[in-house]
Parts: sequence; C-alpha cells; structure tokens
Amino acid sequence: MQSAAGPIAGICAVAHHLSGMAVVTVWYDGSCPLCSREIALIRRLDRRGSIRFVDVAQAGPAACPIGREALLARFHAMENGRLLSGAEAFAAMWRAVPALRPFGRLFARPFALIVLERLYRMFLRLRPGLQRLARKGEPRR
Repeated sequence: MQSAAGPIAGICAVAHHLSGMAVVTVWYDGSCPLCSREIALIRRLDRRGSIRFVDVAQAGPAACPIGREALLARFHAMENGRLLSGAEAFAAMWRAVPALRPFGRLFARPFALIVLERLYRMFLRLRPGLQRLARKGEPRR
C-alpha cells in the first residue's frame, strides 16, 4: 500500500463525497479482457456513480498517480486520499457499491484482508493464462 498526497487528497475525497461525485478512483487495464469484464460489471452495480474509472491503457500520465507499469501490474484504487493496491483496492471499490459493501467491509478486517491478498497474488500468477483464454473467446474485430 502506498499513501497519496496527504491532507489535500483527503480534502478532495471529502469534497467529492459531499458533492455526490466519485469517492473512489479505480485504475484498471482496459486492454485486459478479464479486467474489462469485471469493470463492466462494477459499472452496472455502481448506480450512484461513486467510482471514477480510469483505463490505464488509454490514460495519459496526468491521470495516473504512479507509473503506468506499476498500475498495470496490480489493481489500484484511491479511497479517502489513500492510494491502495491489491486486495485493499478491491475492498475499497466494493465499499463504494451498496450491493458489494458487505464484502468491502469484511475485507477491511486484517485477517480477511491477508487471505484476500494471498488469493489475489495467486490470481496474478494465473492471470496471463486466463487472459489468453479470455481473448480466444472474444469475437474477432
């Protein structure tokens, strides 16, 4: 986990929350068929528009808080001015969506977060093969 720009980022997060705008920013790999499908599902569930989605594959450097390679290597989100990665980022995203909030709260607990992070790391090892399978199932353009 990495921390973002401190108090200013925290103030911005509160201001966004109060104005009804996105309270969580999620960076994802839009060129990954698995990621794109998952984000499409989360977008449908996020009826309040609580999440700002940034496709790292198409975003310019100004839209990214850290290097593009780091954002593509692991899932990242910003919640309350804090840049989160891996399991913590998933939990933050889930907390922003009412239907998934119970999972987000569950995985905010230390032991559950450790378990989810281990599962996420296992997934990262399998991800390239799963991406190849998902691409084979996509219609040709």
